Amino acid sequence: MTRGGYTALEVELKKLKSVERPAIIKAVAEARAHGDLSENAEYHSAREKHSFIEGRIKELEAIISLVMVIDPTTLSGTIKFGATVTLVDEDTDEEKTWQIVGEHEANVEQGLLNIKSPIARAMIGKDEGDSIEVRTPGGERAYEVLKIAYI
Repeated sequence: MTRGGYTALEVELKKLKSVERPAIIKAVAEARAHGDLSENAEYHSAREKHSFIEGRIKELEAIISLVMVIDPTTLSGTIKFGATVTLVDEDTDEEKTWQIVGEHEANVEQGLLNIKSPIARAMIGKDEGDSIEVRTPGGERAYEVLKIAYI
C-alpha cells in the first residue's frame, strides 16, 4: 500500500472510533429509552448502523496491522506497484493516467488502479514505448505506454 492509502485508512479509523462510534452509541441509548424494543424501528436501525461501524473498525484494524507501506518515490524502472503510468488507447488515441496501488486504496475515478485488475496486471514489467493488450468486458483493448513515473 502507498503512504497515501495508509494515511487515508488511518484517518477513517480514527473518525470511526472518535466520532461515529460515540454518536451511534448515544443514538442507540436514546432509541432504547423510547420503550418497547420489539417494535422500535429507530432502535433496530441504530443497532444495525452500530454493527456496521464496529465491523468496519475491525476490518480497518486488520488491514492496518498487516499492510506493508511502499514509497513509490524510491522505485524506478519498468512498471511495478506504485508506478504512475500514462497510456494511450491505440484505437481512439485517448490518454489515461493511472497509479497502480493496493486493493484497499484503489479508486478508478481518482486514477488509482487496483494492482489485481486486468489492466494493471498487463502493465506490470512493461516499459515506455511498449504495447499492452487487455481483455475487458467491452472486448480486447490495446494501449501504448507513454510515460512511467514514480511520484
